Amino acid sequence: MLELASQMKEAAAAVQARWSEQPVAGIILGTGLGRLADEIADSVAIPYADVPHFPQSTAIGHAGQLVCGQLAGRPVVAFQGRFHLYEGNSAQQAAMPVRLLQAMNVPAMIVSNAAGGLNPHYRVGDLMMIEDQINLQFDNPLIGVNDDNLGPRFPDMSAPYDIELQTQAAQIAQQADIELHRGVYVSVLGPNYETRAEYRMARQLGGDAVGMSTTPETTAARHAGMRVLGFSTITNVGSPDILSETDGHDVIAAADAASGKLRTIVEGVVSSF
Repeated sequence: MLELASQMKEAAAAVQARWSEQPVAGIILGTGLGRLADEIADSVAIPYADVPHFPQSTAIGHAGQLVCGQLAGRPVVAFQGRFHLYEGNSAQQAAMPVRLLQAMNVPAMIVSNAAGGLNPHYRVGDLMMIEDQINLQFDNPLIGVNDDNLGPRFPDMSAPYDIELQTQAAQIAQQADIELHRGVYVSVLGPNYETRAEYRMARQLGGDAVGMSTTPETTAARHAGMRVLGFSTITNVGSPDILSETDGHDVIAAADAASGKLRTIVEGVVSSF
């Protein structure tokens, strides 16, 4: 971790050479949710290949670029594509977008993902605001020698997702007549979808949705002292009793269909920054 700060300083310089504004938030767009970047005005797209020390995103539905510009009248950096552990990345590499935001002095992060619904009340196309998380990926972006310039050795995770931002997002959803669940997100390694027994285990552990991302980014963001707001789009039902086969392209289609609701909430939150 000791070389990470200097690497991300180089990455930030490369981004700021092409877009010089100070962003109020970073947005990590999950599977099928990249269309939110289409709403960013006066945008500058920067491929990950042009960002020093960044891995490449290989997941389907991930464009693999930064989109910098104005969302709801506020400057933001959006990541179209993330780095999953199942692609061969470490948790530290998965958290590199967060470290880039930290190097750019961005105070808040909004993270989204596509997830399987564990809660029996959830249906495909629903939105869940993440209240807490369970990491079953058995990796952590903070492993290794700690750089105190990036954050404390033992960061507190009692409230990984910002309570005030959650309240604000819930109010926006209510005003727009959007059903917004609140729940616990469980992250697993992937890339295969879960077995019936694994869905049952994740639910018994207290999970409401399960996916293959997000916890590395959120952990790193809290280590960096950033405020975090998270959302899951429920793209398949993960009930072990009514389980059907899950296909990656179906997941993308479901996430894409629900993206308008998520966009409304995210734009409302960003406008207040």
